[in-house]
Amino acid sequence: MGQPAEENYSMTHSLVSRRDALQHSSVGFGWLAASALLQQVSPRVYAEHAEQTIPARARRVIFMFMKGGPSQVDTFDYKPKLNADDGKELPFAKPRVQFAPTGNLLGSPWKFQQYGQSGIHVSDLFPHVAKHVDDICFLNSVYGTNAAHGGAALKLHTGSDTFVRPGMGAWINYGLGCENQNLPGFITICPTLAHGGVNNWGSAFLPAEFQGVPLGVASQPSTGAQVKFMKNPRWSKAIQREQIDMLTQLANSQPGFSTETAHDPLLEARLKSFELAFRMQSEMPPVQDLSGETKETLALYGLDNPVTENFGRQCLLARRFAEVGVRFIQVTHSDPKVQWDQHGDLLVGHTEKASEVDKPIAGLLTDLKQRGLLNDTLVLWGGEFGRTPVAQGKNGRDHNPDGFTMWMAGGGIKGGIRHGATDEYGYYAVENKMHIHDVHATMLHLLGINHLKLTYRHAGRDFRLTDVAGKVHADVLA
Repeated sequence: MGQPAEENYSMTHSLVSRRDALQHSSVGFGWLAASALLQQVSPRVYAEHAEQTIPARARRVIFMFMKGGPSQVDTFDYKPKLNADDGKELPFAKPRVQFAPTGNLLGSPWKFQQYGQSGIHVSDLFPHVAKHVDDICFLNSVYGTNAAHGGAALKLHTGSDTFVRPGMGAWINYGLGCENQNLPGFITICPTLAHGGVNNWGSAFLPAEFQGVPLGVASQPSTGAQVKFMKNPRWSKAIQREQIDMLTQLANSQPGFSTETAHDPLLEARLKSFELAFRMQSEMPPVQDLSGETKETLALYGLDNPVTENFGRQCLLARRFAEVGVRFIQVTHSDPKVQWDQHGDLLVGHTEKASEVDKPIAGLLTDLKQRGLLNDTLVLWGGEFGRTPVAQGKNGRDHNPDGFTMWMAGGGIKGGIRHGATDEYGYYAVENKMHIHDVHATMLHLLGINHLKLTYRHAGRDFRLTDVAGKVHADVLA
Protein backbone atom coordinates (compact mmCIF):
# COMPACT_ATOMS: atom_id res chain seq x y z
CA MET A 1 0.00 0.00 0.00
CA GLY A 2 1.48 3.37 -0.97
CA GLN A 3 2.04 6.20 1.47
CA PRO A 4 -0.26 9.27 1.64
CA ALA A 5 0.24 12.07 -0.81
CA GLU A 6 2.17 15.02 0.57
CA GLU A 7 0.31 17.61 -1.47
CA ASN A 8 -2.88 19.10 -0.02
CA TYR A 9 -6.08 18.57 -1.95
CA SER A 10 -7.08 22.11 -0.95
CA MET A 11 -8.26 24.18 -3.87
CA THR A 12 -6.33 27.10 -2.40
CA HIS A 13 -3.07 25.33 -3.32
CA SER A 14 -3.89 24.36 -6.91
CA LEU A 15 -1.40 25.15 -9.64
CA VAL A 16 -4.12 26.84 -11.68
CA SER A 17 -6.89 28.30 -9.57
CA ARG A 18 -10.54 28.22 -10.53
CA ARG A 19 -10.63 31.97 -9.99
CA ASP A 20 -7.89 32.64 -12.54
CA ALA A 21 -9.46 30.31 -15.06
CA LEU A 22 -12.88 31.89 -14.69
CA GLN A 23 -11.51 35.42 -14.87
CA HIS A 24 -9.36 34.85 -17.95
CA SER A 25 -11.55 32.53 -19.98
CA SER A 26 -14.15 33.74 -22.43
CA VAL A 27 -17.87 33.67 -21.81
CA GLY A 28 -20.30 31.01 -22.92
CA PHE A 29 -18.89 27.63 -23.87
CA GLY A 30 -15.32 28.78 -23.16
CA TRP A 31 -16.28 29.61 -19.59
CA LEU A 32 -18.14 26.30 -19.30
CA ALA A 33 -15.29 24.26 -20.72
CA ALA A 34 -12.71 25.82 -18.41
CA SER A 35 -14.75 25.28 -15.23
CA ALA A 36 -15.63 21.72 -16.22
CA LEU A 37 -12.03 20.90 -17.11
CA LEU A 38 -10.71 22.20 -13.81
CA GLN A 39 -13.32 20.32 -11.80
CA GLN A 40 -12.30 17.11 -13.53
CA VAL A 41 -8.52 17.56 -13.53
CA SER A 42 -7.47 19.69 -10.54
CA PRO A 43 -7.41 16.99 -7.81
CA ARG A 44 -5.39 14.71 -10.07
CA VAL A 45 -2.84 17.50 -10.58
CA TYR A 46 -2.07 17.53 -6.86
CA ALA A 47 -1.53 13.76 -6.84
CA GLU A 48 0.75 13.86 -9.88
CA HIS A 49 3.05 16.39 -8.21
CA ALA A 50 3.23 14.47 -4.93
CA GLU A 51 6.01 12.01 -4.20
CA GLN A 52 3.62 9.12 -3.50
CA THR A 53 -0.12 8.56 -3.70
CA ILE A 54 -2.68 6.22 -2.19
CA PRO A 55 -3.91 3.66 -4.74
CA ALA A 56 -7.65 4.19 -5.18
CA ARG A 57 -9.70 1.01 -4.79
CA ALA A 58 -13.09 2.68 -5.23
CA ARG A 59 -14.24 5.29 -7.74
CA ARG A 60 -17.59 6.10 -6.17
CA VAL A 61 -19.71 5.64 -3.04
CA ILE A 62 -23.32 4.56 -2.56
CA PHE A 63 -24.43 5.40 0.98
CA MET A 64 -27.65 3.81 2.26
CA PHE A 65 -28.82 5.84 5.25
CA MET A 66 -31.25 4.12 7.62
CA LYS A 67 -32.67 7.13 9.43
CA GLY A 68 -33.66 6.64 13.04
CA GLY A 69 -31.10 4.07 14.20
CA PRO A 70 -31.46 0.34 13.44
CA SER A 71 -30.82 -1.96 16.38
CA GLN A 72 -27.46 -3.69 16.04
CA VAL A 73 -28.40 -6.52 18.42
CA ASP A 74 -31.47 -7.32 16.32
CA THR A 75 -29.78 -7.21 12.91
CA PHE A 76 -26.04 -7.87 12.45
CA ASP A 77 -24.49 -8.07 15.93
CA TYR A 78 -25.34 -11.51 17.31
CA LYS A 79 -25.44 -11.56 21.14
CA PRO A 80 -26.64 -14.93 22.48
CA LYS A 81 -26.00 -13.84 26.08
CA LEU A 82 -28.49 -11.02 25.67
CA ASN A 83 -31.28 -13.54 25.10
CA ALA A 84 -29.99 -15.79 27.86
CA ASP A 85 -30.17 -12.89 30.36
CA ASP A 86 -33.43 -11.41 29.07
CA GLY A 87 -35.15 -9.45 31.87
CA LYS A 88 -32.08 -9.24 34.10
CA GLU A 89 -30.32 -6.06 35.17
CA LEU A 90 -27.39 -4.85 33.08
CA PRO A 91 -24.32 -6.01 35.07
CA PHE A 92 -22.34 -2.84 34.37
CA ALA A 93 -22.99 0.90 34.36
CA LYS A 94 -25.10 2.54 31.69
CA PRO A 95 -23.74 5.64 29.93
CA ARG A 96 -23.57 8.76 32.05
CA VAL A 97 -25.62 10.62 29.42
CA GLN A 98 -28.72 8.82 28.18
CA PHE A 99 -31.46 9.97 25.88
CA ALA A 100 -34.24 8.51 28.05
CA PRO A 101 -34.65 6.21 31.08
CA THR A 102 -34.23 2.50 30.36
CA GLY A 103 -34.80 -0.73 32.28
CA ASN A 104 -33.46 -4.26 32.19
CA LEU A 105 -32.02 -6.32 29.35
CA LEU A 106 -34.31 -7.07 26.43
CA GLY A 107 -33.57 -10.15 24.33
CA SER A 108 -33.97 -10.03 20.58
CA PRO A 109 -37.32 -11.31 19.26
CA TRP A 110 -35.59 -12.50 16.07
CA LYS A 111 -33.56 -15.62 15.47
CA PHE A 112 -30.04 -15.48 14.05
CA GLN A 113 -28.62 -17.91 11.52
CA GLN A 114 -25.18 -18.40 9.98
CA TYR A 115 -24.74 -17.62 6.29
CA GLY A 116 -22.13 -17.98 3.58
CA GLN A 117 -18.69 -19.52 3.73
CA SER A 118 -17.80 -17.02 6.45
CA GLY A 119 -20.59 -18.30 8.70
CA ILE A 120 -21.54 -14.82 9.87
CA HIS A 121 -24.74 -14.59 11.92
CA VAL A 122 -27.56 -12.43 10.57
CA SER A 123 -31.04 -12.09 12.03
CA ASP A 124 -34.24 -13.13 10.31
CA LEU A 125 -34.89 -9.43 9.63
CA PHE A 126 -32.47 -9.52 6.67
CA PRO A 127 -32.75 -12.89 4.89
CA HIS A 128 -31.87 -11.39 1.47
CA VAL A 129 -28.90 -9.31 2.61
CA ALA A 130 -27.71 -12.37 4.57
CA LYS A 131 -26.98 -14.14 1.27
CA HIS A 132 -24.29 -11.52 0.59
CA VAL A 133 -22.33 -11.79 3.85
CA ASP A 134 -19.21 -13.00 2.05
CA ASP A 135 -19.06 -9.66 0.22
CA ILE A 136 -19.73 -7.56 3.35
CA CYS A 137 -17.48 -6.26 6.10
CA PHE A 138 -19.60 -5.75 9.22
CA LEU A 139 -18.25 -2.88 11.32
CA ASN A 140 -19.53 -4.04 14.72
CA SER A 141 -17.65 -1.48 16.82
CA VAL A 142 -18.74 1.90 15.45
CA TYR A 143 -19.38 4.59 18.03
CA GLY A 144 -20.28 8.29 18.12
CA THR A 145 -20.73 11.04 20.69
CA ASN A 146 -24.33 12.20 20.45
CA ALA A 147 -27.51 10.45 21.59
CA ALA A 148 -29.91 12.83 19.80
CA HIS A 149 -31.03 12.27 16.20
CA GLY A 150 -30.07 15.71 14.92
CA GLY A 151 -26.57 15.79 16.36
CA ALA A 152 -25.83 12.15 15.55
CA ALA A 153 -27.06 12.52 11.95
CA LEU A 154 -24.90 15.60 11.48
CA LYS A 155 -21.91 13.74 12.92
CA LEU A 156 -22.39 10.85 10.53
CA HIS A 157 -22.90 13.05 7.48
CA THR A 158 -20.48 15.91 8.18
CA GLY A 159 -18.10 14.86 10.96
CA SER A 160 -19.49 17.48 13.37
CA ASP A 161 -22.50 17.17 15.65
CA THR A 162 -22.49 20.86 16.57
CA PHE A 163 -21.48 23.12 13.69
CA VAL A 164 -22.58 23.31 10.08
CA ARG A 165 -19.92 21.56 8.01
CA PRO A 166 -19.79 20.16 4.45
CA GLY A 167 -21.40 16.74 3.99
CA MET A 168 -19.14 13.79 3.22
CA GLY A 169 -20.54 13.68 -0.30
CA ALA A 170 -19.59 17.33 -0.75
CA TRP A 171 -16.04 16.64 0.49
CA ILE A 172 -15.67 13.73 -1.93
CA ASN A 173 -17.11 15.74 -4.80
CA TYR A 174 -14.67 18.55 -3.94
CA GLY A 175 -11.71 16.21 -3.74
CA LEU A 176 -12.36 14.08 -6.81
CA GLY A 177 -14.90 15.90 -8.95
CA CYS A 178 -17.54 14.16 -11.03
CA GLU A 179 -16.67 11.77 -13.84
CA ASN A 180 -19.64 13.07 -15.81
CA GLN A 181 -19.60 16.84 -16.30
CA ASN A 182 -23.27 16.85 -17.33
CA LEU A 183 -24.40 15.57 -13.93
CA PRO A 184 -23.79 16.63 -10.33
CA GLY A 185 -21.00 14.85 -8.49
CA PHE A 186 -23.21 14.35 -5.42
CA ILE A 187 -26.83 13.21 -5.62
CA THR A 188 -29.03 12.45 -2.62
CA ILE A 189 -32.22 10.52 -3.36
CA CYS A 190 -35.28 11.20 -1.19
CA PRO A 191 -33.34 12.89 1.65
CA THR A 192 -35.07 13.53 4.93
CA LEU A 193 -35.78 17.14 5.83
CA ALA A 194 -35.69 16.41 9.58
CA HIS A 195 -32.75 16.00 11.97
CA GLY A 196 -30.10 18.01 10.20
CA GLY A 197 -32.05 18.33 6.97
CA VAL A 198 -30.21 20.13 4.20
CA ASN A 199 -27.15 20.55 6.42
CA ASN A 200 -26.54 16.81 6.07
CA TRP A 201 -25.91 17.17 2.35
CA GLY A 202 -24.95 20.83 2.01
CA SER A 203 -21.55 22.26 1.10
CA ALA A 204 -21.28 24.75 4.02
CA PHE A 205 -18.11 26.78 3.38
CA LEU A 206 -17.07 24.71 0.35
CA PRO A 207 -18.08 26.21 -3.01
CA ALA A 208 -21.78 25.64 -3.60
CA GLU A 209 -21.17 23.53 -6.70
CA PHE A 210 -20.12 20.61 -4.46
CA GLN A 211 -23.35 20.32 -2.45
CA GLY A 212 -25.77 17.45 -2.92
CA VAL A 213 -28.55 17.69 -5.49
CA PRO A 214 -31.78 16.26 -4.00
CA LEU A 215 -34.13 14.01 -5.92
CA GLY A 216 -37.50 14.24 -4.20
CA VAL A 217 -37.97 14.02 -0.44
CA ALA A 218 -38.44 11.07 1.89
CA SER A 219 -42.11 11.82 2.58
CA GLN A 220 -43.08 11.54 -1.09
CA PRO A 221 -44.03 8.31 -2.87
CA SER A 222 -41.45 6.59 -5.02
CA THR A 223 -42.46 8.59 -8.09
CA GLY A 224 -41.11 11.67 -6.32
CA ALA A 225 -37.53 10.35 -6.52
CA GLN A 226 -36.56 12.41 -9.53
CA VAL A 227 -35.41 15.86 -10.51
CA LYS A 228 -38.52 17.64 -11.68
CA PHE A 229 -39.03 20.31 -14.35
CA MET A 230 -36.12 19.05 -16.46
CA LYS A 231 -37.70 20.43 -19.63
CA ASN A 232 -38.46 24.09 -20.23
CA PRO A 233 -41.54 24.26 -22.47
CA ARG A 234 -41.12 28.00 -22.93
CA TRP A 235 -37.55 28.30 -24.20
CA SER A 236 -35.53 26.16 -26.60
CA LYS A 237 -32.05 24.97 -25.66
CA ALA A 238 -30.52 27.45 -28.08
CA ILE A 239 -32.27 30.36 -26.39
CA GLN A 240 -31.32 29.06 -22.93
CA ARG A 241 -27.70 28.86 -24.09
CA GLU A 242 -27.85 32.49 -25.21
CA GLN A 243 -29.41 33.51 -21.89
CA ILE A 244 -26.62 31.89 -19.87
CA ASP A 245 -23.96 33.45 -22.09
CA MET A 246 -25.57 36.83 -21.62
CA LEU A 247 -25.63 36.40 -17.84
CA THR A 248 -21.94 35.56 -17.89
CA GLN A 249 -21.20 38.64 -20.00
CA LEU A 250 -23.20 40.81 -17.62
CA ALA A 251 -21.42 39.33 -14.63
CA ASN A 252 -18.01 40.00 -16.12
CA SER A 253 -19.00 43.58 -16.85
CA GLN A 254 -20.02 44.34 -13.25
CA PRO A 255 -17.70 46.22 -10.88
CA GLY A 256 -15.89 43.75 -8.68
CA PHE A 257 -16.31 40.89 -11.15
CA SER A 258 -14.32 41.93 -14.19
CA THR A 259 -11.46 39.96 -15.64
CA GLU A 260 -9.04 42.34 -13.92
CA THR A 261 -10.47 42.52 -10.39
CA ALA A 262 -11.56 40.24 -7.55
CA HIS A 263 -14.36 37.80 -8.21
CA ASP A 264 -17.71 37.32 -6.47
CA PRO A 265 -17.88 33.67 -5.29
CA LEU A 266 -21.66 33.75 -4.82
CA LEU A 267 -22.19 35.01 -8.34
CA GLU A 268 -19.73 32.45 -9.70
CA ALA A 269 -21.61 29.68 -7.89
CA ARG A 270 -24.94 30.88 -9.27
CA LEU A 271 -23.59 30.95 -12.82
CA LYS A 272 -22.18 27.46 -12.43
CA SER A 273 -25.55 26.22 -11.18
CA PHE A 274 -27.19 27.63 -14.30
CA GLU A 275 -24.59 25.92 -16.48
CA LEU A 276 -25.06 22.57 -14.73
CA ALA A 277 -28.85 22.83 -14.92
CA PHE A 278 -28.54 23.50 -18.65
CA ARG A 279 -26.35 20.44 -19.21
CA MET A 280 -28.53 18.23 -16.98
CA GLN A 281 -31.51 18.67 -19.30
CA SER A 282 -29.95 16.23 -21.73
CA GLU A 283 -28.30 13.79 -19.33
CA MET A 284 -30.65 13.50 -16.34
CA PRO A 285 -33.95 12.36 -17.95
CA PRO A 286 -32.50 9.18 -19.52
CA VAL A 287 -30.86 8.18 -16.23
CA GLN A 288 -34.10 8.66 -14.33
CA ASP A 289 -36.12 6.73 -16.92
CA LEU A 290 -36.46 3.11 -15.75
CA SER A 291 -38.57 1.97 -18.71
CA GLY A 292 -35.57 0.36 -20.37
CA GLU A 293 -34.84 -1.93 -17.42
CA THR A 294 -35.86 -5.56 -17.83
CA LYS A 295 -38.72 -7.11 -15.91
CA GLU A 296 -36.19 -9.32 -14.13
CA THR A 297 -34.15 -6.33 -12.98
CA LEU A 298 -37.21 -4.49 -11.69
CA ALA A 299 -38.22 -7.60 -9.75
CA LEU A 300 -34.66 -7.98 -8.41
CA TYR A 301 -35.01 -4.60 -6.70
CA GLY A 302 -38.56 -5.28 -5.55
CA LEU A 303 -40.32 -2.80 -7.82
CA ASP A 304 -43.04 -5.41 -8.38
CA ASN A 305 -44.08 -5.21 -4.72
CA PRO A 306 -45.65 -2.14 -3.07
CA VAL A 307 -43.75 -2.89 0.17
CA THR A 308 -40.33 -2.66 -1.47
CA GLU A 309 -41.11 -0.46 -4.47
CA ASN A 310 -40.15 2.89 -2.90
CA PHE A 311 -36.71 1.96 -1.61
CA GLY A 312 -36.16 -0.39 -4.52
CA ARG A 313 -36.58 2.51 -6.93
CA GLN A 314 -34.01 4.51 -4.97
CA CYS A 315 -31.51 1.66 -5.09
CA LEU A 316 -32.02 1.10 -8.82
CA LEU A 317 -31.53 4.81 -9.47
CA ALA A 318 -28.36 4.65 -7.38
CA ARG A 319 -26.97 1.95 -9.66
CA ARG A 320 -27.86 3.95 -12.74
CA PHE A 321 -26.17 7.09 -11.40
CA ALA A 322 -23.12 5.04 -10.46
CA GLU A 323 -22.93 3.75 -14.04
CA VAL A 324 -22.82 7.24 -15.53
CA GLY A 325 -20.10 8.65 -13.30
CA VAL A 326 -21.76 10.30 -10.30
CA ARG A 327 -19.19 10.23 -7.51
CA PHE A 328 -21.38 10.04 -4.36
CA ILE A 329 -24.96 8.76 -4.31
CA GLN A 330 -27.02 8.64 -1.13
CA VAL A 331 -30.31 6.82 -0.70
CA THR A 332 -32.31 7.45 2.46
CA HIS A 333 -34.78 5.09 4.06
CA SER A 334 -37.13 7.27 6.01
CA ASP A 335 -40.73 8.30 6.38
CA PRO A 336 -42.48 11.25 8.03
CA LYS A 337 -43.45 9.24 11.11
CA VAL A 338 -41.26 6.62 12.77
CA GLN A 339 -38.37 5.37 10.59
CA TRP A 340 -36.14 2.96 12.57
CA ASP A 341 -36.73 4.83 15.82
CA GLN A 342 -38.56 2.14 17.81
CA HIS A 343 -38.81 3.37 21.39
CA GLY A 344 -41.77 1.00 21.60
CA ASP A 345 -43.23 -1.81 19.48
CA LEU A 346 -39.79 -2.96 18.39
CA LEU A 347 -41.09 -6.18 16.88
CA VAL A 348 -43.66 -4.42 14.70
CA GLY A 349 -41.52 -1.44 13.75
CA HIS A 350 -38.27 -3.16 12.85
CA THR A 351 -40.10 -5.93 11.00
CA GLU A 352 -41.88 -3.35 8.86
CA LYS A 353 -38.76 -1.29 8.16
CA ALA A 354 -36.55 -4.26 7.33
CA SER A 355 -39.16 -5.69 4.96
CA GLU A 356 -39.05 -2.42 2.98
CA VAL A 357 -35.26 -2.41 2.45
CA ASP A 358 -33.95 -5.98 2.67
CA LYS A 359 -34.70 -7.11 -0.88
CA PRO A 360 -33.77 -3.78 -2.56
CA ILE A 361 -30.38 -3.72 -0.79
CA ALA A 362 -29.68 -7.30 -1.78
CA GLY A 363 -30.82 -6.51 -5.32
CA LEU A 364 -28.40 -3.60 -5.51
CA LEU A 365 -25.48 -5.75 -4.34
CA THR A 366 -26.40 -8.48 -6.83
CA ASP A 367 -26.79 -6.05 -9.72
CA LEU A 368 -23.55 -4.20 -8.99
CA LYS A 369 -21.66 -7.48 -8.80
CA GLN A 370 -23.16 -8.85 -12.02
CA ARG A 371 -22.21 -5.68 -13.89
CA GLY A 372 -18.68 -5.56 -12.49
CA LEU A 373 -19.43 -2.33 -10.63
CA LEU A 374 -19.02 -3.69 -7.10
CA ASN A 375 -15.26 -3.92 -7.57
CA ASP A 376 -14.90 -0.13 -7.67
CA THR A 377 -18.09 0.97 -5.90
CA LEU A 378 -17.97 1.32 -2.12
CA VAL A 379 -21.38 0.55 -0.60
CA LEU A 380 -21.90 1.93 2.92
CA TRP A 381 -24.91 1.05 5.11
CA GLY A 382 -25.95 2.41 8.50
CA GLY A 383 -27.93 4.78 10.68
CA GLU A 384 -26.90 7.67 12.89
CA PHE A 385 -26.57 5.34 15.90
CA GLY A 386 -27.77 1.98 17.19
CA ARG A 387 -30.12 1.02 19.99
CA THR A 388 -29.77 -0.10 23.58
CA PRO A 389 -29.77 -3.79 24.59
CA VAL A 390 -31.87 -2.70 27.57
CA ALA A 391 -35.55 -1.98 27.28
CA GLN A 392 -37.28 1.35 27.04
CA GLY A 393 -40.75 0.75 28.38
CA LYS A 394 -41.91 -2.81 27.82
CA ASN A 395 -40.89 -3.52 24.24
CA GLY A 396 -38.72 -0.73 22.85
CA ARG A 397 -35.08 0.30 22.70
CA ASP A 398 -33.54 3.72 23.26
CA HIS A 399 -30.82 5.49 21.23
CA ASN A 400 -27.31 4.09 21.58
CA PRO A 401 -24.29 5.90 20.08
CA ASP A 402 -21.79 3.97 22.24
CA GLY A 403 -21.61 0.84 20.11
CA PHE A 404 -23.45 -0.02 16.90
CA THR A 405 -23.06 -1.62 13.48
CA MET A 406 -22.48 -0.21 10.04
CA TRP A 407 -21.25 -2.22 7.07
CA MET A 408 -19.27 -1.79 3.88
CA ALA A 409 -19.11 -3.83 0.70
CA GLY A 410 -17.16 -3.65 -2.56
CA GLY A 411 -14.60 -1.00 -3.45
CA GLY A 412 -11.55 -2.66 -1.88
CA ILE A 413 -13.25 -3.93 1.27
CA LYS A 414 -12.45 -7.36 2.70
CA GLY A 415 -15.74 -9.27 2.60
CA GLY A 416 -16.98 -11.99 4.92
CA ILE A 417 -15.56 -10.53 8.13
CA ARG A 418 -16.70 -8.83 11.29
CA HIS A 419 -14.46 -5.94 12.30
CA GLY A 420 -14.42 -4.98 15.95
CA ALA A 421 -16.87 -6.01 18.61
CA THR A 422 -19.20 -4.70 21.27
CA ASP A 423 -19.46 -6.17 24.77
CA GLU A 424 -21.35 -9.41 25.39
CA TYR A 425 -24.68 -7.56 25.42
CA GLY A 426 -24.00 -5.14 22.56
CA TYR A 427 -23.94 -1.87 24.52
CA TYR A 428 -20.39 -0.51 24.19
CA ALA A 429 -17.79 -0.82 21.45
CA VAL A 430 -14.85 -2.59 23.14
CA GLU A 431 -12.63 -4.14 20.45
CA ASN A 432 -11.07 -2.28 17.49
CA LYS A 433 -13.31 0.68 18.28
CA MET A 434 -14.20 2.62 15.16
CA HIS A 435 -15.26 6.22 15.62
CA ILE A 436 -17.35 7.95 12.96
CA HIS A 437 -14.19 9.84 11.99
CA ASP A 438 -12.50 6.46 11.41
CA VAL A 439 -15.33 5.40 9.11
CA HIS A 440 -14.82 8.59 7.11
CA ALA A 441 -11.03 8.20 7.04
CA THR A 442 -11.30 4.61 5.82
CA MET A 443 -13.86 5.56 3.17
CA LEU A 444 -11.63 8.35 1.85
CA HIS A 445 -8.60 6.03 1.85
CA LEU A 446 -10.47 3.56 -0.36
CA LEU A 447 -11.16 6.44 -2.76
CA GLY A 448 -7.44 7.21 -2.90
CA ILE A 449 -7.59 10.25 -0.63
CA ASN A 450 -5.48 10.82 2.47
CA HIS A 451 -8.02 12.25 4.91
CA LEU A 452 -5.31 14.42 6.50
CA LYS A 453 -4.69 16.16 3.19
CA LEU A 454 -8.24 16.75 1.99
CA THR A 455 -8.51 20.25 3.45
CA TYR A 456 -10.16 23.58 2.82
CA ARG A 457 -9.04 26.80 4.41
CA HIS A 458 -11.89 28.73 6.01
CA ALA A 459 -11.99 31.37 8.75
CA GLY A 460 -8.26 31.13 9.28
CA ARG A 461 -7.87 27.37 9.65
CA ASP A 462 -7.73 24.25 7.53
CA PHE A 463 -10.88 22.15 7.85
CA ARG A 464 -11.35 18.51 6.90
CA LEU A 465 -14.08 15.88 7.11
CA THR A 466 -12.31 14.05 9.96
CA ASP A 467 -11.61 17.30 11.87
CA VAL A 468 -8.52 16.64 14.06
CA ALA A 469 -9.10 12.89 14.42
CA GLY A 470 -9.71 9.79 12.34
CA LYS A 471 -7.60 6.80 11.40
CA VAL A 472 -7.75 4.26 8.60
CA HIS A 473 -8.64 0.75 9.80
CA ALA A 474 -6.35 -1.32 7.60
CA ASP A 475 -7.86 -4.62 8.78
CA VAL A 476 -10.95 -4.03 6.65
CA LEU A 477 -9.01 -3.50 3.42
CA ALA A 478 -8.78 -6.35 0.92
